[in-house]
Amino acid sequence: MVLRSLLAACALAAAALSVHAADKVKVGFVSTLSGPSAALGIDIRDGFLLAVKLNGGKLGGLPAEVLVSDDQFKPDVARQLFERNVKRDKVDFMTGVVFSNIMLAALPEALDNKVIYLSPNAAPSPMAGKECHPLFFAVSWPNDAYHEAAGAFANQRNLQNVYLVAPNYQAGKDSLAGFKRVFAGKVVGEVYTKLGQLDYAAELAEIRAAKPQAVYIFLPGGMGINFIKQFVGAGLSKDITLLLPGFSADQDVIGAVGPSMAGLFNTAHWSPDLANAANKKFVAEFEKEYKRVPTLYASQGYDTARLIDAAVRDVKGKLGDTHAMREALRAARFESVRGSFKFNANQYPIQDYYVRTVGSDGKGGLINKSFTEPILKAHGDAYVQQCQMPK
Repeated sequence: MVLRSLLAACALAAAALSVHAADKVKVGFVSTLSGPSAALGIDIRDGFLLAVKLNGGKLGGLPAEVLVSDDQFKPDVARQLFERNVKRDKVDFMTGVVFSNIMLAALPEALDNKVIYLSPNAAPSPMAGKECHPLFFAVSWPNDAYHEAAGAFANQRNLQNVYLVAPNYQAGKDSLAGFKRVFAGKVVGEVYTKLGQLDYAAELAEIRAAKPQAVYIFLPGGMGINFIKQFVGAGLSKDITLLLPGFSADQDVIGAVGPSMAGLFNTAHWSPDLANAANKKFVAEFEKEYKRVPTLYASQGYDTARLIDAAVRDVKGKLGDTHAMREALRAARFESVRGSFKFNANQYPIQDYYVRTVGSDGKGGLINKSFTEPILKAHGDAYVQQCQMPK
């Protein structure tokens, strides 16, 4: 047995030594690029591609080929695209998906075939805990964390009762679980809507009847845009405070909703006004390239590309050495636009979360502005102790 173990160890060592530097990096990028939620995937894509462009078309010093495709907001389509990228295109990394249900449907195609997936958005709680995987990295935030920050802010504002609204899928359930984990007051109503729902007349009638001090929603993309418009249009904003996670008060939402967004509070791990050098460059270059203010989704796509860039650089282009690549990703030796960033033991980030308020950009428009001090500092997640990460 000892001899067999020694032979196996020697074989692994020899295999590692035989790995040569690649001549290019191939990334499969699958995201929602059409339909009511397309803005989210487009922003992630644009942020990712901007980072590659600013690197001279390279990642880690190697020419980069990014294969972009649209999952059409359909789990089956995403799974087919993952299979194509992994098995036919032989990509080195997969990334891009916006929604947790779509990612969870497609993710096995990457992980079962030993391809690293870096999530620029979806980060469901099961993957942070019991189902953590050595080839899965969440570069965004744990699903619950934005909402834990919102619960802390609600406590800070001394709110006594809140009504909760989220879509009926993994991220929606995680979001409200996170808010309730921290919020010290009473939840007077909790409703899970259909994913992709755009008409909230029934929910608004229930909110009016419940008469809460505040409503907290997690409704990304077109869902949040429609809810906020209908909430304000129904006159509920006169008597009820509307609290939001950053996804529901991002620049794409501000642009679509308009002046009604002024003064609303939201929580996020990033803001366009964060003063670190990496973020100043990102915001300036994004506005120059795309003629719009970046969203948090764009910032996550940008950081994901920069993380890949740093890891490929650190392994000197030896993409076939999965162990070394994973260690390089875990080290996260890049300057994040969000400032302080590092991975927890479950490969989910530890980072700061801020309260933002929507105010004047000085040019006749509206933009998010962050409070100076984070509401949660160096914050991880509630599931890391359940993760038994294989070495």
